Amino acid sequence: MARIRIGINPLTWTNDDMPELGAETPLETCLKEAKEAGYQGMELGNKFPRQSAALLAALKPFGLAVVSGWYSSELERRSADEEIKAVQAHLTLLKDTGATAMVFADTTRAIHGDRKKPLSQRPKLAAGDWPKFGAAVSAVAAHLASKGMKLAYHHHMGTVVETEAEVDLLMKHTTPDVGLLLDTGHLTFAGADVVGLARRHAKRIAHVHLKDVRKKVLDEVKAKDLPFLEAVLKGVYTVPGDGCVDYPAVMKVLAESGYQGWLVVEAEQDPKVAHPLTYAKMGFDYAKKTATAAGLL
Repeated sequence: MARIRIGINPLTWTNDDMPELGAETPLETCLKEAKEAGYQGMELGNKFPRQSAALLAALKPFGLAVVSGWYSSELERRSADEEIKAVQAHLTLLKDTGATAMVFADTTRAIHGDRKKPLSQRPKLAAGDWPKFGAAVSAVAAHLASKGMKLAYHHHMGTVVETEAEVDLLMKHTTPDVGLLLDTGHLTFAGADVVGLARRHAKRIAHVHLKDVRKKVLDEVKAKDLPFLEAVLKGVYTVPGDGCVDYPAVMKVLAESGYQGWLVVEAEQDPKVAHPLTYAKMGFDYAKKTATAAGLL
């Protein structure tokens, strides 16, 4: 199996947080066009079957692998043991279908799905809460590791792990069982030094989301302090190569660190504005070009 594979998230076609976006697009269209664009696998979304046999059957005609799937934890209100019980069905689905990393984010008080709350109102952890939170995430990660699954923590706008400093705190207060999902788009939105953070935590990177940012739109949504989904609708995100992220530098860090895993093109956009197949092809071509130039492929 190749050390690096390129996959895509179905957000290009249909949106989990705003199901009305792409609601009319059948799963088969997402899979067919992902394959046509060149991808080897897809992350899960709200249109995918949640039974192992049915999921594999849906993907088989297109020769696509299951890359991973998002899991929302609630470790601010649940114990690690309670979370381990809650995650079991998702863990089983990913294991049964061949995935090796789980996209994991704590969403206890998250506001990224609330179209009325500006991002300035997002939750934050008090300084004294980080050790407890880190220990809980680490305990869940240890359980996943015992089952052959890597926890890939997804820093995300509107959650308690959003900024560069918060990613640093998460890494500080968790064990190596906790991997980092490096999302170039969310880091850029949060004002982080993407390359510097990637270099600093290179050995912890377990999964990568390649999402680009339109700087002009970003400046506007920050100035207006818009809710996350309103920023998405305005087009803050796009596929790699269509925004301001320095992908050659990011790929170089990944190559130098010996990263092994998926590079996942992911860009929340309105499919009526950003034609899915067109953008899927753009994202794949640029990801492949920059990864190859860096020596990842």
